[in-house]
Amino acid sequence: MAEFQVKTDRLLLRGWRDSDRASFAALNRDPVVMEFLGSKMMTRTDSDAAIDRQIRAMKSGEPAFWAVEHYDSQDFIGCIGVKRVRFKSHFTPAYEIGWRLAQNYWGKGYATEAARASLKTAFKNWDMNEVYSFTVPANIRSQAVMRKIGMQQLVNGSFNHPKLPLDNPLSKHI
Repeated sequence: MAEFQVKTDRLLLRGWRDSDRASFAALNRDPVVMEFLGSKMMTRTDSDAAIDRQIRAMKSGEPAFWAVEHYDSQDFIGCIGVKRVRFKSHFTPAYEIGWRLAQNYWGKGYATEAARASLKTAFKNWDMNEVYSFTVPANIRSQAVMRKIGMQQLVNGSFNHPKLPLDNPLSKHI
């Protein structure tokens, strides 16, 4: 099977490569990047397992998070994509769009550019009626991307993330 790729003006969304693993692990150990993404930074083993889950999803024909490469420099800058929500909530079953970029690529419109391409690709290639995105209320950067790609906050859309303890300050999501 040929590698699935999506090109934007500045980015290449593509399948994962072994050469992405060290950069992705470094991204997942950055406390600023991980500030709103759970209760701890990821170990190398956890990071590799996350890549492996996305590779398995891609091989089975499911939507997944792709590696994101800067088109000109060919630098790995993070991941983005649409994947199936793997927990139960009032809005599941569902698909979610998400992103995680290295800090030095923030504020340049890359997340928005890649998110738009991801949504377009997801709706075109998989039978989806809607896609969700969620974050903690304090994550204003991700909320800004959500608005830029046309997402709207659901009335009564708040929920406690079932993978986090209720007393965790990151439990509440919108």
